[in-house]
Amino acid sequence: MSPVAEGVSPGRRTTSDPVAEPVEAPGAEAAPGSRGAAPGPGAVEAAPGSPGSPGAAPGPGAVEPAPGSPGSPGSPGVAPGAVEIVHGEALDVARTLPDSAFTLIYLDPPFNTGRTQERHAVSSRRADRPAGTTQEMPDAGDPGPAELRGTNTDDTPDLLRSVPGREVNHGFHGHRYERVRELLHAYDDRFDDYGDFLMPRLEEAWRLLADDGTLYLHLDYREAHYAKVMLDAVFGRDCFLNEIIWAYDYGAKPRTRWPTKHDTILVYVKTPGAHVFNVDDIEREPYMAPSLVSAAKRERGKLPTDVWWHTIVPTTGREKTGYPTQKPEGILRRIVQASSRPGDRVLDLFAGSGTAGAVAAALGRDALLVDVSAEAVRVMRQRIPHATVREG
Repeated sequence: MSPVAEGVSPGRRTTSDPVAEPVEAPGAEAAPGSRGAAPGPGAVEAAPGSPGSPGAAPGPGAVEPAPGSPGSPGSPGVAPGAVEIVHGEALDVARTLPDSAFTLIYLDPPFNTGRTQERHAVSSRRADRPAGTTQEMPDAGDPGPAELRGTNTDDTPDLLRSVPGREVNHGFHGHRYERVRELLHAYDDRFDDYGDFLMPRLEEAWRLLADDGTLYLHLDYREAHYAKVMLDAVFGRDCFLNEIIWAYDYGAKPRTRWPTKHDTILVYVKTPGAHVFNVDDIEREPYMAPSLVSAAKRERGKLPTDVWWHTIVPTTGREKTGYPTQKPEGILRRIVQASSRPGDRVLDLFAGSGTAGAVAAALGRDALLVDVSAEAVRVMRQRIPHATVREG
């Protein structure tokens, strides 16, 4: 991707942008816990006709495919967007990309990464802070010199006290991010592994967003509370836009607790109030109580709320690629329609089966898809034949 041309809005394509030559990605098996890993033991298929299975009736507010959606010849009146696939690690590739290059970034990261902890510095690139300031992030096994350790007024050990002169992000309830990180670690030591993996990628996402850009971070219930704190630290709490709940009904249901049948999508903007949101382009959905509204409203439908009922990708049908973490086109179509315009650039650093790119291209957006899995690259090439491929 080239730097943004003079006089062209950041995050939008230019006619001078180079196109990478296709390169064959070497074959490799996906590592356990990675995007290309096989489903774990105990995975349950939906019974025919059950919610979430092929042929099942959609739940209230379900997103139905529209004519011209991905998988069809294309959206009426819109030229397909260009798609570039990069075989490489998300952070390594992100660091090679120019600032403010994307209007929309969609991230659906893995959780159990198997990464070892390491000492590193996280850069603070907020526009209202000095460019070179950093925040030291020691790992849990190395709390630092004795003079930096102590006890806070609430008797909680201060394992990650700020280093004098270092920049400290402020987020959750006004606490320093380092302090919040310490508190979370006291409850769940997996936070360090997850935080060390995700935090630098969120920092890069902030840098890569155009001023009118939006980040959608797709998580499950086990990760959302950790990620919310990190996003508040990177973007600032005033940049939080929505917490979207994607609700579905699929798979086994435990008898000892409420079945967990939703994902969380956290939405943050680069500049509060200046972000793209195409309210008139969003596909409307049926009213849940149509008898309570006028015939005209019933015909038009209602705008979706922040709770999206949508089935998972059916086990048979045109969308199915066989990739285990594939997300439905209807979910991504709503995101792309709302938060980008034709000609804008869309980035997915954990692209998996390439749903974000397939949807973006069909809607006239350009997409850059990144994944470390050779199997993911293979699936994306088959799914998006016009895409170019290169090694990252």
